Amino acid sequence: MMQWLNFLGWMACAVYATIPSYWVLIHPWAPRWRERKRSPYFVLLPAWFGMWVASGMVTLPWRKVHLYSSQWTWIPAVALLGVGLWLYGHSSKGFSAKQLGGVPELHAASAEQRLVITGVRARVRHPVYVAHLCEMVAWSIGTGLVICYVLTVFAVVTGAVMIRMEDEELEQRFGAEFTAYRERVPSVLPKLGT
Repeated sequence: MMQWLNFLGWMACAVYATIPSYWVLIHPWAPRWRERKRSPYFVLLPAWFGMWVASGMVTLPWRKVHLYSSQWTWIPAVALLGVGLWLYGHSSKGFSAKQLGGVPELHAASAEQRLVITGVRARVRHPVYVAHLCEMVAWSIGTGLVICYVLTVFAVVTGAVMIRMEDEELEQRFGAEFTAYRERVPSVLPKLGT
């Protein structure tokens, strides 16, 4: 059972770690992607799948190296997995699958060109990325695998760059409305209280 969980944790972190890199392919070049006649997904999705393979291949030699090994670490890990799933569920309220998939960033004619600032997004601007982080930290804590921690740090560093790029792109699309929202709502550490 533990070997299976370790394998799942390694694979989950290897994939999650590529998410910021995928979005870095989109945000700085969003206007260019929108100008393309063919769907940008013909380029972006194979590139992302390639990142998955590369992440798995690069981390393969270290997939069984543990910092520690304990079944007790799964208690906080399961709690964090639950927080991540809760955030995913609440992030989808008022936010369409097309928005989650980046269609407004990639297609100028998208009808989904709207800024969502209600629900969980009234407390944190990037709840999906916080959910990703919760999932990665959960797998890291639960498995105790060194590579899961390394991939989580990599995702945090590339995620910080990606969030900055995404915020710039959102400011270009939504102007003063997004600027006011950014000043009011934190990026990844949720605003508590009123």
